[in-house]
Amino acid sequence: MPHSGEFVAALNGINSQKPVAETGFGVSCEDEEANQVKTDVKPDRRSRDNARVTITDLSQALNLTKGTVSRALNGYPDISETTRVRVIRAAQAMGYRPLSQAQAIKTGRSCSLGLVIELSAHDAHRPFLAEFLAGLTQAASKEGWTLSIATSESEGDTLGIMRDLVHNRKADGFILPRVLWNDPRIAFLERENTPYICYGRAKNHQNTSYFDACSESSMAEAVVMLAGLGHERIAYIGSASHYAYSHLRRDGYRAGLQSAGLDVDPALMIQELLCPEEAAKAARQLLSMKHPPTAILCATDMLARGVYDFANSIGLKIGSDLSVVGYDGSPEARAMWPRLATFSVDNRKAGAALGAMFIARVRNMDAPLQQELIAAEFCPGGSVGAPDKTPDALAQHMVRLLADHMSFD
Repeated sequence: MPHSGEFVAALNGINSQKPVAETGFGVSCEDEEANQVKTDVKPDRRSRDNARVTITDLSQALNLTKGTVSRALNGYPDISETTRVRVIRAAQAMGYRPLSQAQAIKTGRSCSLGLVIELSAHDAHRPFLAEFLAGLTQAASKEGWTLSIATSESEGDTLGIMRDLVHNRKADGFILPRVLWNDPRIAFLERENTPYICYGRAKNHQNTSYFDACSESSMAEAVVMLAGLGHERIAYIGSASHYAYSHLRRDGYRAGLQSAGLDVDPALMIQELLCPEEAAKAARQLLSMKHPPTAILCATDMLARGVYDFANSIGLKIGSDLSVVGYDGSPEARAMWPRLATFSVDNRKAGAALGAMFIARVRNMDAPLQQELIAAEFCPGGSVGAPDKTPDALAQHMVRLLADHMSFD
């Protein structure tokens, strides 16, 4: 029986309630991309009447053998790409939907990508999840695959659900979002000999297939930019170190200081933070120093929000008294005032890329590891500017603001 948190997304909508066995290969006529696909086969009348289109119907319409059509639909490498695309487009146009259980028994594959979302994570995978899922379903739809999604409440729960999805032939492998530095999912899937692609780079990422944004380069770029504006004391507020990206962004911050000719001061680095409230306390600690930073670089937009909350609570002006840079390009960053300068990744494109990489990997397990890095895009905002106070002047200003704030309280 599926886990109580499990739900299965059809190719054309995360909100579909159809089980995997019903969604199968076919793409609904409501799918925009499918409507735009050109094919040399006219839609069969039975597809319009909701009668089931079979392999035989496809083979007759395409003048190909049933074996060729079947192997093309299942991605066998002995079928040319031209023939494979032709068959898939015809299947989409005619409304072909295989019997998934029979297909799984015959090929050993369910043609389904697995994704398990751990809801106990501090931010439940926001803000990227919706766009990421849209990209994954787009990639699955293009290749005639489904996307099986399940939710879990703990690390152990996640591994158990993965095992069930594979053993019940509801997933051929998994996309792993929000990769951990020492990720138990990777170790488990390696032991189970189950395919996977990481969205992120774990500690031993040289031995895994992954897609990721080079966030360390973004952090270094931010430091160099701030130094170029005249900031000499640049602090860093980092995330919990069990996340892989936390290590990469911290290293990028340090590399940026080195490039800008600035010393690495451990007192300017506060890490292991998970929420805005913790970031607000970190900002207070940093800005209460004898020589406070005039700029703070945050590993995530969520942590930057904590810096904003503290600054707003005492009347410190973001963008002039203090510059702040985040990372994520979240909707929340666009809503902050002044608008937060941050780095953005197109998570829809990332999801689509990961889906395509995973399907290609399953079709050719002997292929080399797939590893792709992209650059995040800098989104300027009013949170960044040349410092209008030296660290010493800012320290005096902070004393006055904190005194006024305490007297007001």
